[in-house]
Amino acid sequence: MTQLLVLGMLDIRPMSGYDIQMMLQENVVERWSGVLVGSIYHALKKLEKDKYIEIERMEQTGFRQKAIYKITDKGQSYLQDLIFKTIKTSTIPYPTTLYSGLSFIDKLPTEKSREALEQQLQKLFNELESLEIGLEVKKKYLDGELPAMIQLVSNNMIKIVKQQITLVEDILKLFEE
Repeated sequence: MTQLLVLGMLDIRPMSGYDIQMMLQENVVERWSGVLVGSIYHALKKLEKDKYIEIERMEQTGFRQKAIYKITDKGQSYLQDLIFKTIKTSTIPYPTTLYSGLSFIDKLPTEKSREALEQQLQKLFNELESLEIGLEVKKKYLDGELPAMIQLVSNNMIKIVKQQITLVEDILKLFEE
């Protein structure tokens, strides 16, 4: 996944490792992709060694030089392979811990059930806010123009969280009755 994200970003435009890292941090990529932002530099070294990326130019920043990487033709082919593989083998996620807990929620006192659901609801609202902020960050980095697929995927993630919010709110309403 790290290589997929790095190559995908470099396919948008040449960037430094720092630029990639900052964009991924601002999009809270660790939360939705499972990729640790700190693994970016290791991936860059491996991708460069394997000739999937190369240094386009060096830039001077104060006393430091930073490499600006670009994707190679070989890297674009590898990126396509990675995209195909991840789409083909993607799992179907369910909030398994939530569903497991809800299956036995009647074993809890009502007040404890409400407390747990309200905490879950707050997590979901925080997640929704993060996703919406992430969408704005993506727009900023892409000069206000999101590719249609990024817009669709982002909207889908937001819909899923909103659906979970509705579920938890509906369960809380059951406790009110």
